[in-house]
Amino acid sequence: MKTGAKVLVIDDEKSIRRFMDASLTAKGYNVLLAKTGQDGIKAAAEDHPDVIILDLNLPDKDGLSVLKKIREFSRAPVMVLTVKSADADKELLLDSGADDYLTKPFSLPELLARIRVALRHSINLQEDTIFRHGALEIDFGTREVAVGGKAVHLTATEFGLLKALVSHAGKIVTRSHLLSEVWGPHAIEQSHYLRIYVSQLRRKLEACSEELRGLIITDPGVGYRIQV
Repeated sequence: MKTGAKVLVIDDEKSIRRFMDASLTAKGYNVLLAKTGQDGIKAAAEDHPDVIILDLNLPDKDGLSVLKKIREFSRAPVMVLTVKSADADKELLLDSGADDYLTKPFSLPELLARIRVALRHSINLQEDTIFRHGALEIDFGTREVAVGGKAVHLTATEFGLLKALVSHAGKIVTRSHLLSEVWGPHAIEQSHYLRIYVSQLRRKLEACSEELRGLIITDPGVGYRIQV
């Protein structure tokens, strides 16, 4: 089934560009290719892609600087390709504006799954927004949470954490982002807050429904995501 979604691939390796072009085109995506950081920035600005796949090792510009430049004018989801595996590197990329990352080497099924997630836009949580996922229902206007129609009592902090995760449903939210959003900028080094409150939140939701087991996924050393 052709989606028509535009995928911009910024990578200097000819073999990677060919692989991406052939594989994604076969799945119905409209593929745009750029082999330098400058070309990628230009394509991102002029062609308005729906998702951007960005390699960090480019011949003319550092991938992180390309990411930051794109973020000055585009909110398109950006997936970074990296050979780096350190948690600090991943967290820096995500906090700098990336929506997700793939560590090389990667498989085609994983790439396609990550693109599908990237194409799901973050939820704009207005006061009248109601989020539903299976048995879970969250009313952000009244700050009420229910599972299978039964009310679940959450503390203000637990609700704030759940809201922060749901607003980026399907995407990794880094520890520093969650700590800053829920507890304030002064708390970004207090990662034990997250471990405690994520554990409490999971326990309360999972106690109401086995269906919600695995709803909050841990990306070790980096952050958390709501699995939708």
